[in-house]
Amino acid sequence: MKDESQPAFSYPVKVGHISANAVSVHLSANERERKALAALWNINEVLSLEADLQIARWKKDGVKIKGDVKARIVQSCVVTLEPVEADIDESVEAILVPEGSRLARQASNDGGEMILDPDGPDIPDTFTGDTIDAGVVVSEQVALAIDPYPRKPGVTFGERIESTAADDKKPNPFAVLKDWKKD
Repeated sequence: MKDESQPAFSYPVKVGHISANAVSVHLSANERERKALAALWNINEVLSLEADLQIARWKKDGVKIKGDVKARIVQSCVVTLEPVEADIDESVEAILVPEGSRLARQASNDGGEMILDPDGPDIPDTFTGDTIDAGVVVSEQVALAIDPYPRKPGVTFGERIESTAADDKKPNPFAVLKDWKKD
């Protein structure tokens, strides 16, 4: 049985050691982590995963992670099932605040409805204890960028066969009984 509490790609950071001045961090997944990520994301293989991050204090007790994530993965083509390599190059920006922080609360109006701005910033994620995991933030960003329907270049589905109205007509279940009383 797999231990679900241990993330596939981890880089723990003590919140107490983070200052207002951003610290540069370079993360790179080793072979064991790449295999675990491939299993987690249900893809063939993770060839590489690297991230260059800036980690800094945000407001009083929050943490801001900002940077770039690059990955090279192999998936199966949805048409031919042949391997397809894909490059992922995403920017990541995450804000994490301690559980129970007032900064993590959703804004609401007088009627109790939450106010969400689809173009606005996301609400901060929460963490427990005194440690955040920058590796989990990176792996989540890559997981969101994976193409759910990868296709080899130039490959298309075959001709589509359209049905006719006669094909779509449901058979009458009592048709077998039409000659029943004639005997």
